[in-house]
Amino acid sequence: MEASDVTIKESVPASRKLGADEASEMLANASKLVAMKGKKIEIFAAGDLPSEEAVAAMLGPTGNMRAPTIRKGKTLLVGFNEEVFDELVG
Repeated sequence: MEASDVTIKESVPASRKLGADEASEMLANASKLVAMKGKKIEIFAAGDLPSEEAVAAMLGPTGNMRAPTIRKGKTLLVGFNEEVFDELVG
């Protein structure tokens, strides 16, 4: 994050497990989700009633929220893809 000159406002330790309920709450307060798994990038509309697919895209195989999870304005970014980060965060 330092390389992109990003200020972290809140950091959640990995010991605090965030699951589907927290993912749904985050999506309800967002307008778009960009879920990244390496080269695979999925974009979902968010809002009051997030889709099950959007929530599932935010969770890893253990059912916990994937990292990193970043909120930039009304956009949520979950996972990592360097090109997307350069475009949307940097």
